[in-house]
Amino acid sequence: MIQEAINFVDNGISAAQTLVYVDVVQPLLFHFNLMGYDDDIYDALYWVLIGVLQIGLTYVLLRPLEMLRPVERWQDRRQVRADVIYTWIAKLGILNLLFFMVLRPAFDALQSLMVMHGLASIDLDSLYPGVTDQPLVSFLMYLTVLDFAGYWYHRWQHRFGVWWELHAVHHSQQQMSLWSDDRNHFLDDILQAAFFAAIALFIGVQPGQYVVLVAVGNFLQSVQHVNARLPYGPVLERLIVSPTFHRRHHAIGYGHEGTRYGCNFGVLFPWWDMLFRTASWERKVEPTGIRDQLPAPQGRSRRYGTGVIAQQLRAFGRIAKRLAPRRTAGRPAV
Repeated sequence: MIQEAINFVDNGISAAQTLVYVDVVQPLLFHFNLMGYDDDIYDALYWVLIGVLQIGLTYVLLRPLEMLRPVERWQDRRQVRADVIYTWIAKLGILNLLFFMVLRPAFDALQSLMVMHGLASIDLDSLYPGVTDQPLVSFLMYLTVLDFAGYWYHRWQHRFGVWWELHAVHHSQQQMSLWSDDRNHFLDDILQAAFFAAIALFIGVQPGQYVVLVAVGNFLQSVQHVNARLPYGPVLERLIVSPTFHRRHHAIGYGHEGTRYGCNFGVLFPWWDMLFRTASWERKVEPTGIRDQLPAPQGRSRRYGTGVIAQQLRAFGRIAKRLAPRRTAGRPAV
């Protein structure tokens, strides 16, 4: 039943992909003499249509909840505008297009080297024929493996200073909403795309499966950031990351401070936080953001930018300052 539903949606998107490509995209490529990129752009168009579908469904399902059961009420929503732009850039696959055009040849070469040296990908769905090769079972296995990798990727973002300055673009949002998930530094997005594509390649995820895995993950992460009260209950919130659980990760003074550089790093499942003792089940609503954004004496009134371009550039400025040699009184820089 699930596979039939996936096939139905896939066939519909594929038909729309062909229609839009033939009637709109291909004439433009021919006009601007860019037919050398036709295959890559045709593949990327699938991501674009998936993204449009995701944004539409996410808005229709989650925006009414934010209006009816908000965690916070804001008089000024200007901080959210940049997040809307991030969402369209990320969901439409613009960075995925860049990734495929620039890095895909390197991954094709890597795959060839793996085969030449007897390091072919591990096909998880072939572990127990008749069981693990069932569509739903293999999907859940791939989702679990990628989520485990995502947990550690997220912890590393908080653990290493330079990497944190990129990830701070995401945490600097003080008005969390359904749009906040895609508020990231573009360089970090590219690194993340390469990281998960490499793992998916190694464990044998097929391209069609990978698209669905990414789409499901994106939707669930949008739910986590929603500005709405969604009671999951003590059982469900231990099976899947809830908005309350993830909001704790964004809370000033809790999510990225203290022992182990924070808590609640789980991307989709809280199991890894429970296993590695980084889970916090506190339900109290706390302000979100980064401590140094607060006015003195609690913080330093540090500005992270209100627009997309400013947020991207300020991250590089913070990295440069972090890497600059430190001077001590009366001593030259080391």
